[in-house]
Amino acid sequence: MDKTAIIQLITEQLTSDLAVQFKAAITAHEASTDSENIPDNKYETLALEASYVAQGQANRAQEIKRALETYKQLTLRQFDDDSSIRLTALVSLAGDDAANRTVFIGPLEGGMKIIDHLTGTEIVVITPASPLGKNLIGKTVGDMVMIGIDGKNFEIITVC
Repeated sequence: MDKTAIIQLITEQLTSDLAVQFKAAITAHEASTDSENIPDNKYETLALEASYVAQGQANRAQEIKRALETYKQLTLRQFDDDSSIRLTALVSLAGDDAANRTVFIGPLEGGMKIIDHLTGTEIVVITPASPLGKNLIGKTVGDMVMIGIDGKNFEIITVC
């Protein structure tokens, strides 16, 4: 898959996530300032709790916005079979149980899953700080890596 298309899918997902998060923050803020939530006594904390939720939603929206800007400015590197894996590598892994995985090493938003609509392949975004990212950085095609707490072995079959 073309990595430019992967970045496009990531930015589309982040844009969608940002809109949802922004709306959630506004809704939580409105709940915290609603006249019906004004406490009658010191034990009624609905407005206070809603303000905490609003702040958390706003913070997450800022994180998504930062990730969106980072991905829009990301410089994609090209890799070949002899290249060491690093940031912006698209890595295909083959497992002992014939299970294949495809990961994209990005700077932020690890855990995001996107689908290559042409092939139907699921691509998981990981970061260099993640356990799998740490295992992959510096490796090349043909190397083996262990994934998960059960320690399944996967061979690196392609890097691009």
